[in-house]
This record gives sequence, structure tokens and C-alpha cells, in this order.
Amino acid sequence: DKIVWSKMTASKKQRMAQFQETMRQQLESSMHDELEKLLDTTTGAEREVSKKDFEGFKNLFHRFLQVKGPSVEWIKIQRPPEDSIQPYDKIAARGLPDNVANSLNKLVVVKLNGGLGTSMGCKGPKSLISVRNENTFLDLTVQQIEHLNKTYNTDVPLVLMNSFNTDEDTKKILQKYTHHRVKIHTFNQSRYPRINKESLLPVSTNLRMTGQNAEGWYPPGHGDIYASFYNSGLLDQLIEQGKEYIFVSNIDNLGATVDLHILHHLVSQPNGKRCEFVMEVTDKTRADVKGGTLIQYEGKLRLLEIAQVPKAHVDEFKSVSKFKIFNTNNLWISLPAIKRLQEQNAMDMEIIVNPKTLDGGQNVIQLETAVGAAIKCFDNALGINVPRSRFLPVKTTSDLLLVMSNLYSLDAGSLNMSPKREFPTTPHVKLGSSFTKVQEYLIRFESIPDMLELDHLTVSGDVTFGKNVSLKGTVIIIANHGDRIDIPAGSMLENKIVSGNLRILDH
Repeated sequence: DKIVWSKMTASKKQRMAQFQETMRQQLESSMHDELEKLLDTTTGAEREVSKKDFEGFKNLFHRFLQVKGPSVEWIKIQRPPEDSIQPYDKIAARGLPDNVANSLNKLVVVKLNGGLGTSMGCKGPKSLISVRNENTFLDLTVQQIEHLNKTYNTDVPLVLMNSFNTDEDTKKILQKYTHHRVKIHTFNQSRYPRINKESLLPVSTNLRMTGQNAEGWYPPGHGDIYASFYNSGLLDQLIEQGKEYIFVSNIDNLGATVDLHILHHLVSQPNGKRCEFVMEVTDKTRADVKGGTLIQYEGKLRLLEIAQVPKAHVDEFKSVSKFKIFNTNNLWISLPAIKRLQEQNAMDMEIIVNPKTLDGGQNVIQLETAVGAAIKCFDNALGINVPRSRFLPVKTTSDLLLVMSNLYSLDAGSLNMSPKREFPTTPHVKLGSSFTKVQEYLIRFESIPDMLELDHLTVSGDVTFGKNVSLKGTVIIIANHGDRIDIPAGSMLENKIVSGNLRILDH
């Protein structure tokens, strides 16, 4: 407590600090012993991989023990200078060079592919869920890059950062792309041990991923990309091939396509002024209040996440008027800069402490980092305020309904808003718990409704939709508990509230 601390004598403070330091050293020593015991449960290649992973974990754990409170002092937060966040239109207005291929041949596309589809009721990697005309997230990504390579006669490779949860299933499916014009590489995120909340020691007793032991491991957030990419050897390989930048994004963000204007902006700058990191941001709406934002802090551009905000300031953080933009997690990063920062051990990202409860009820914590948090380590970092269309994440079946509908057309793997939609914003869709799992959601729609003129849709309870339904304006459909509503085929609902019980029976 600050008041107690201020009343302490200097010698007491010194003794207290020494005691805390001794405790930290003991915890760290115990952790190192436990990690050695875990390594002794395996041999060969697995041991070597885990040893490398554990080096990264030790570093993270050491920093976790040093942290003495919030990683930002609210009073020091400033708005970023005008020129540090450029409007996309200004970047695009410069036009493109005659030889776009030169720029593209310096680019690598990296997709974050560590997540499972469990939140949408699917087994296996999320990237293998069908999102449009039987195409999965991965199919669409491959189609986009192949289209670029064919159009400009280039060689833009795709790199997937997998986790131990997704690696095996992803590699099996990659065989189907062997005849596509895209080179695909993969590397694995680290595997870190979950730690007991009380003892701060690993909960696993060996390195196996079977039975209860499987719960003892986690992939440590996408901030791990720098170390695991570097450790895999792939980073050096791509630099040797003349690659200069990676475009990183979440594989479930269908708006994250290669943007030639941003790429040209990066590669056309003079060497001394090279921008090493671009974060695509976009204007915040009420739906994005939890998204990380860019701030100026101690003279550097920095990502501020909600987890770092002191409780007293959370409402201020969420306000659309003070923090007007948020991070889309579409990032353009210099490959040589990643190599330099890794070799200097200068990659500094705030630690996210993520509490979890295991199936047996045990409380654990996992230490994570976010890829965008490293922005402060790179030279000449820049935010670009991009159109909302570059942020189209599919996290729920409500998002899935939007991207499967006639609001979008599919062209060479890219989703484009239909020109027939009169305003550029997407409708607000909220499907209830009966629609959470993809399989259940698909059964409830005989065909995806016409949504071109929809503003807002809320559906709750046991509701099904017949073929060729059209939804316009604001539509709210609520089936009470025990009731069911079948929206008849061919219905047109405009600014309607439907509630109660409506069964359509075949006769």
C-alpha cells in the first residue's frame, strides 16, 4: 500500500525490498528446477524443442515476477501526434508504381492459425470451418494469394503460425493445395506450461499431451510470433530470399487482404526513414469498446489494451470520444527488424496474465503477450486508419451469417460489400444461444435470408427460417421458452417484432 510504504523508514524499505527480491529468486529457482524435471521426462527432438520453448517461458516468468503494478501510468498517456496515424486515403492517393511485382516479391503473408473452432461448436482448427460456398478460411486465404501471384507473376508465400492444437490437422489439409500457385510454410508457436495460481509452479508432471496432462499446456498468445518465427529458422530463410516485410493478420479476419497501397508505402521509403512497423487501425464503434488502441507514451507509439487499464479508468478507455480508433491486428512488420530485435533480446511486450480454471477446478494462470504490443520496439512505427471493410472478423455465428449473406460477393477469395447495399456499414446481428454452434445454426436456415436492406437483427429462442426470406430495417424475433417460431418461406419482414409461437406444419 502506497500510504504504508511512504511512512516506512529508509532502512525498513531496504529490508522489505531485499525480502521481496529473495522471494522472487526462490520462486524463479523453484520454477527452473521444475522445468528441468519436465525436460527429463522426454528425449531427442521433443526435448530440444521444449528446451527452446522453456527459455522463452523463463524470460516471461522472470519479467512477470518483476512487475509491480499496472504497466502504464494513466497520467502519462497522450494522444498520438497527428502524423503518427495516417488516413488510408492519404496513403492510397500516392497511387501505385508501374512495377507492382517488385513490391510484392518483397512480401510474405503470415496468418495466425493457432486457434480452435470450439467457441463455434467445431472440432479442430478454426481455419478449417466453411465460411462461404464451402470455402474455409484457409481456402479463401490461398485463393487470395494465388490470385496475386497469377495476376502480377510474383512469388508471395503464405506462412501459417500453428499451435500444438492446430498443427497436425492443418498439415494434413495442406496437401490439397500442392498444385496451387502459392508456397506454403508453417511453423509452430511455443508450448508453455500453465502455472498453479497459488504455488506459481507448473501443473504438468510430464511433457506428454495426453489425459489430464494436456490441460497443463497452452500457446502463449500471438506475441510469441517473433521468437518462434526466429527460432524456426524460417525468418532467416525468407530474408535470404529477398523478403523484407510480413503482413500478419488473424486467419478469421476476412477483411485482411494484401493491400498494395500500404505495401508500396512501406517499400518506397528511403532507407534511413524505413518504417519498420505499421498497425492498421480503424474507427471505433460501440461494438469495439474493448479493442486495443494506440497512444503516445514516453515518446513512443504504444498499444494500450484493456487488460492494462487501471480499473478506475476502464470506462474512459471504452469511450468512443477519447480513444477514437482500435487495433485491427492487421500488421506490416520488417523482417530484418524482427531479426535485429530478437538477436538483441530487445523485444519488449507487456505481459497479459490470463486466469483459467481447469476441468478439475484448479485455478491456473497463463502468461501471454500480444503481437501488436511490440510496436514500441520498432523504428518509425506508424498507424494507418483504414476503412472498416479491412476488419471483418468471424468470431460467432452472427458474424458468419453476415459473410454468408448477399451483403457480400466473393471474388478470388476476397469478400466485397455488394454495390446494392446503399450504406457501407454492416447490419448489427445478434443470434441467440440456439444458434451458437455452426451445425445448429445451419439447420435453422433453409437458405440465408436476403439482408441487403437490414439494419438490425435480433433472434432469440427456438426460431427457424424458411427459404428466400427477406429481412429489412430492424427485425426482432423472440420465441419464448417452450415456444417455437418458423418464419415461412418467402416472407418479407420489414421493421417487425415477431414473438410468441408460430409453427408452420406440412400437411
